[in-house]
Amino acid sequence: MRTMSAKDAKNRFGELLMEAQKAPVTIEKNGKPVAVVYSFEDHHHIEQAKLEWLKAAIAEADADIAAGRVYEMTDEILAAIKSDGPSHLDES
Repeated sequence: MRTMSAKDAKNRFGELLMEAQKAPVTIEKNGKPVAVVYSFEDHHHIEQAKLEWLKAAIAEADADIAAGRVYEMTDEILAAIKSDGPSHLDES
């Protein structure tokens, strides 16, 4: 992935747009990454993938509810959900 400073991105914006059509470009400020510029096509694909994942997760949740695989909401389960998902629930 190409990297540009924020100053270069500002001064060579047209070049940045052309590069982003080929591959994502990381923008750095003071040597630290602060943004990524990528094509609208890539953005569309990412959003579609997120939507498909969400639809699958909802379908799985609906199937679990229909099969009676439900849990009482506890502080532990809520903490697990907030910390990236209740993977330990599969062990029950």
